[in-house]
Amino acid sequence: MLSNVKQTLVMIRASLLSLPRRLAISISMALSIALVVGVLAGFLSMAAGFETALKSAGSNTVAVLLGGGTNQEMGSDIPADAVRTIEAMRGDIGAAHDAAGNLVTSREIVVPVEVRQEGTDAAKMLALRGMDPTGPSLRDGIALSAGHFPTPGSREIVVGDRIAGEFGSLAVGEQVRLGPVDWTVVGHFSARGSAFESEIWGDLDAVRSGFDRQGEVQTVRLRLVEPGSIKVLQTALGGITATPVLAVSEADLYASQSSGTADLIRMFGWPVALLMALGATAGALNTMMSSVSDRAVEIATVRALGFSRLAAFVATWFEAILLSAIGAATALIASWFLFNGWQASTIGANNASMAFQLTMNAGVMSMAGLLGLAIGIIGGALPALSATRLPLTVALRARG
Repeated sequence: MLSNVKQTLVMIRASLLSLPRRLAISISMALSIALVVGVLAGFLSMAAGFETALKSAGSNTVAVLLGGGTNQEMGSDIPADAVRTIEAMRGDIGAAHDAAGNLVTSREIVVPVEVRQEGTDAAKMLALRGMDPTGPSLRDGIALSAGHFPTPGSREIVVGDRIAGEFGSLAVGEQVRLGPVDWTVVGHFSARGSAFESEIWGDLDAVRSGFDRQGEVQTVRLRLVEPGSIKVLQTALGGITATPVLAVSEADLYASQSSGTADLIRMFGWPVALLMALGATAGALNTMMSSVSDRAVEIATVRALGFSRLAAFVATWFEAILLSAIGAATALIASWFLFNGWQASTIGANNASMAFQLTMNAGVMSMAGLLGLAIGIIGGALPALSATRLPLTVALRARG
């Protein structure tokens, strides 16, 4: 009598060798699982890409000051007297100072503007950010890819590479109408693929003048001495003005902005994938039942020869798991080539379009792949169990 292990190996080998006879139903099972895994991978890669674009924009050594009791830029407002008080702060407040002892700050506002694509009626809302000349230097990973940064006081703009490639009207040297006035594109910049590349930057005073927002400041950015200095800065800001001013690290600001939209993408993706998974599980169940029926005499014969129920169960179950693994692996490979690096866009926190790349990272691939394996494990269990309860006389009668 063969041991259970040897019996199982023999039956697994027999099951795999008989797959060509059941090629059509085996392929249909693998493809149904591949479809489920591919759909889920697409949604998850979208969420991962959006999070990556926002989180890579944030730095732990840059603080963003917000007023008005909000933690979002669009709802923030810092009065002029509070800005002057902040800029005049001295001593150890957790922020870096220049050689003259002054804080290196950038006052900023964000204005959503509509930009039309040439030759079409399609338009997108983009974020026009007005900032002080020190603004670009307070962002990590910024590099000019063409032209120069705006001249202070001029109606010049510099455009992120990601949207510059999408809109021909934003080429260097072009004039584009944003709001009520025309602006000249004088440069493009890269930001290592982060959310900054979906913005348009201009001089603060020019943006405020062009949109009738004289004196308005939504946020103030400044460089921290070290990442842990944000707590020192928060304490120092506590009693400087009657207007509450919140200090958050740039990394935390963008992380909070990314979580809501990424969760929304997942909220749509998971139910769709799970509904499809139920159908795929039913398909796997039907496929494996057909497989067991096709091999009924074979399974019953080896059972009559003394092979254990465990060997029959494991061999049949292994086939289902193997087919699901093949389907999942096929889907993940295809998804990598189809989705990874694919350009997409959505509405960001500033009510403007934000471009990003879909990202097929290890987390996305493992979650999607595990769902595919789960379909095979669950869908193959019942047919495998039925294979262990098939008497030879019943199998021969059914075959006859």
